[in-house]
Amino acid sequence: MHPYRIVLADDHVMFRQGVKSLLAKNKDLEVVGETGDGLDLLQLLKNVTADMVILDISMPSLRGLEATQEIKAISKDIKVLILSMHRDKEYVQSAISAGAEGYLLKEDADTELFNAIEKIRQKGRYISPLLLDELKDNLFQREKEAHLFHDYEKLTTRERQVLKLIAEGQSNKDIADRLFVSVRTVEHHRANVMRKLNIKSTANLVKYAIRKGYTSNT
Repeated sequence: MHPYRIVLADDHVMFRQGVKSLLAKNKDLEVVGETGDGLDLLQLLKNVTADMVILDISMPSLRGLEATQEIKAISKDIKVLILSMHRDKEYVQSAISAGAEGYLLKEDADTELFNAIEKIRQKGRYISPLLLDELKDNLFQREKEAHLFHDYEKLTTRERQVLKLIAEGQSNKDIADRLFVSVRTVEHHRANVMRKLNIKSTANLVKYAIRKGYTSNT
């Protein structure tokens, strides 16, 4: 039986290497790829066979929440464990709504990582012990309810990418170069985002994106 194949996605290289070293202690687990960028993660998954992706919520190009949705579109069999510093209930609910099987706080990683992986591997769900008391018992039962989905659900994957890059202060030309599209296409996506979110100015668009955690430093 082959080792359980894991892809790591976190833009903090030292933390990612620390997780990789921790996983190396278990011969039944194998890291088959790693990246620090949300878009690169999706490309990587087209070239490797993975059983699980362990990823951070805050990454360049594409957040972990949107990346989770895209991972599930690639294959529903790939399990997703969110490894994050964020303790807010909204982040946990958003992660589960996006399709993640687990949510592990980075501060719990040294003691709970293997437990989280094994629980998810056995078709279970996992939430960090530090969060359990702060969450309602029926969190997973509510994951399909519409009110748990946030405004970004209105946007296409490309529109979310554009929104994130706008929030990070990149110009239309910078975004076009990053996404390998024309400036006109970026302008079209920007207009669609503002229309769908009913936001009238770029300043308010940036404020919305920061509030919703679209920037890499959140």
